[in-house]
Amino acid sequence: MGRAFEFRKERKMKRWAKMSKVFTRLGKDIVIAVKEGGPDPDSNSKLRAVIQNAKAENMPKDNIERAIKRATSKDQEDYKEVVFEGYAPHGIAILVETATDNNTRTVANVRSYFNKCNGNLSTSGSVDFMFERKCFFKIAKDQNDIEELELELIDHGADEIFEEDENIVIYAAFTDFGTLQKALEEQGQEVINSGFERIPMDTKKLSKEEETDVDKLLEKLEDDDDVQQVFHNMA
Repeated sequence: MGRAFEFRKERKMKRWAKMSKVFTRLGKDIVIAVKEGGPDPDSNSKLRAVIQNAKAENMPKDNIERAIKRATSKDQEDYKEVVFEGYAPHGIAILVETATDNNTRTVANVRSYFNKCNGNLSTSGSVDFMFERKCFFKIAKDQNDIEELELELIDHGADEIFEEDENIVIYAAFTDFGTLQKALEEQGQEVINSGFERIPMDTKKLSKEEETDVDKLLEKLEDDDDVQQVFHNMA
């Protein structure tokens, strides 16, 4: 198994358990997708993927439709996607992905979390090089043979495929998202969810006490409504 598998195994056991927070994040994803490509999922592949993710999280259909309608309203402001980079205590690198309609507020909040938890908000590029950006797709296992599937998808960018529970997870380079999405749809695969992750090139092992220090910062960041995802290189 590769780094993507190990990263996912650790990450799936933690966080994103708060349903209201998940719905808030998905609602923003829907607005961003509609603003970029329109409200019709048939012609907007990004929106189509976000709707799949929303269904996988049991987001009610009414919520999805309201988010799409809200995105087409003239009163709906655009969300700006901003990535923050910094260090938690004990030298742990952190990347924070946000979507905000008030960058001044978001910058102030993120900086305050780092300061209060003895971390350090850094400049752009200070930790990004420590992570590899990947796209992923989770599909239903059904009758798929994982070895045959890998051979079929390798030409479309797939570089790591593994089983997870009753599903198959496929990883590829960030830039191959559209190509791989199209290939899976043409094959008639049932895509359960998809997205992007930043996988640490190396991880750092801490003591339990040190992990607690880092977790305090991670929890503050992930509780903020402007924060979409948080990545780190703590083992």
